[in-house]
Amino acid sequence: MTDTVDIDATVSQRINLMRIVLISGIILVHVPYDPATSPYAGQFGGFDWLRVFLGDSLFRIGVPCLSAISGYLLFQRGFAGFDYRRTLRTKASTILVPFLLWNTAFLLLVLAAQSRGIGFGYLPDVLNATPREWMNLSFAIEAWPVNIPLYFLRDLLLCLLLSPLIAIAVLRYPRTVLALMLAYAVLPLPNGIFLKKSILFGFSFGVCAALHRFDIRRLDRFAVPLVLAVLTMAVALSLVLFAFGPQFPAWLDMLRSLTAIAGIFGAWALSALLVRTAPGAALAKLGGLSFWIFCAHYPLLVLFWMVWNRLGSAGDYPLFYVASPLLALVNLVVSHAAARRFTPSLHAILTGRRLGGPRAPTGQRQHPPMEPSGSIVQRR
Repeated sequence: MTDTVDIDATVSQRINLMRIVLISGIILVHVPYDPATSPYAGQFGGFDWLRVFLGDSLFRIGVPCLSAISGYLLFQRGFAGFDYRRTLRTKASTILVPFLLWNTAFLLLVLAAQSRGIGFGYLPDVLNATPREWMNLSFAIEAWPVNIPLYFLRDLLLCLLLSPLIAIAVLRYPRTVLALMLAYAVLPLPNGIFLKKSILFGFSFGVCAALHRFDIRRLDRFAVPLVLAVLTMAVALSLVLFAFGPQFPAWLDMLRSLTAIAGIFGAWALSALLVRTAPGAALAKLGGLSFWIFCAHYPLLVLFWMVWNRLGSAGDYPLFYVASPLLALVNLVVSHAAARRFTPSLHAILTGRRLGGPRAPTGQRQHPPMEPSGSIVQRR
């Protein structure tokens, strides 16, 4: 039906670069805080606005962007080259198994900690959870998993299950289907089977780009204005969020969703600028590290938050906000390198066999506040 999409080495590098940059940014979305240190409490003035800009505006583009990458790579060989059964078998090892291992390991750690009286108020009450709550915490059947960022893998698996239907729909009626999915993602409609609606739109947009052979490099000449436009949108959104938060009217939630989706174009344009630099080229080679960071950063941040509440004070929260992502990145880079060197088989399983290097990529792979002493207001 459709010719194969040609993904050259530069495009492959840019995709890897986008992954590592976006996933590193997602860490800032998940830095814990409690009601006393909420950015909307206004305790730290301009620093609070910066937190809103980074965590609630700018890096919210990560989820739809990563979804679009997954959809695009899945159909890079066109519809005729798509093997559904083979895809499901592959994705079981590259997405499903890592999801189950990372999430289950964290759930067992939480259970062990809470059985010793540690962690209550920071994480869901696993000891007293109902069977239905256990199913959600373990497998994200209808609510967030205990390792909250892994909801992305859960929703991505749903997209993969629906991928033949999505592909046929965007092949025949691309404008209509994308318009309907955009409305679903932005308007205040029920989520249905998805935990994050923008994932379906991003994935479908990527599928559409691949099947209709969009030349994704045509926008490169507009890279600077595109980046500035999306950055301006993110700044404007953060100002409005800061003024209205923490409770947002429906129209503001819609605007936030629309800005995140627009970020697909801004992130791709940014990759055109960064890949030409020495740091950008180096980041593009890190491969499996981005997946490791994605799966492991949240438990580390929660651990840091628990330690901070024993040693720090609310007035020093800006120090925690700056230090915890940096410490998480250092620990994750070191642990990833150690696992890859000393336990290569386990590393391969945990990263879905994402080894990194310059080769072309293949298809990718809030709980409410509790105790005020150390409760986390968690952002999804």
